[in-house]
Amino acid sequence: MIQLHTWGTPNGRKISIMLEELGVPYVLHPVDISKNAQFAPEFLAIAPNNKIPAIVDEDADGGPLSLFESGAILIYLAERFGRFLPTIPHERYTVIQWLMWQMGGLGPMMGQLGWWALSAPEPTPLGVDRYLKETERLFNVLEKRLSESPHVGGDAYSIADMAIYPWLAQYRVRVKDHIEPLIQARPFIKSWLEEVGRREAVQRGMLLP
Repeated sequence: MIQLHTWGTPNGRKISIMLEELGVPYVLHPVDISKNAQFAPEFLAIAPNNKIPAIVDEDADGGPLSLFESGAILIYLAERFGRFLPTIPHERYTVIQWLMWQMGGLGPMMGQLGWWALSAPEPTPLGVDRYLKETERLFNVLEKRLSESPHVGGDAYSIADMAIYPWLAQYRVRVKDHIEPLIQARPFIKSWLEEVGRREAVQRGMLLP
């Protein structure tokens, strides 16, 4: 049984989407970051960086395994259950590179845009402009990729799609005035969002916790 410790952020929803896609049993443990639950000793025992999501796989080879960092969790689950990550090296590392692109670029830059646009104590146009420009650049990278490939990682739906989808889906609502125009101007991103969003497992995963 897999124990999932998470909250309703894009990073957290990557893993609930993956588990729903896999159709494997898991137990959900909400970690309310608005109440600083990520600093509780019992959570820090499995996620020392005090960030969601984290999992504990009680049935892992060699005994229970705890993991934090959403990208590491996605790769682990894909390998553990043999789905959503190709085994052919060329295809495998294409998926992994786009997963890393999300983790090192798209997610952090959109997160910064959201903070400067919505959470900064004072209006800071310079901060918004900086991260909006970088988000737009990254959207151009993604649009080009999707103009060449049906899914981000290649021909098949993969953990790369699962990692990217929650960021765009949530932030087109959370930072609507900035993100929605970027999506509407990019038909391949828009079509990809619609296609992935129709998947029942994605819809279930996006509702959690």
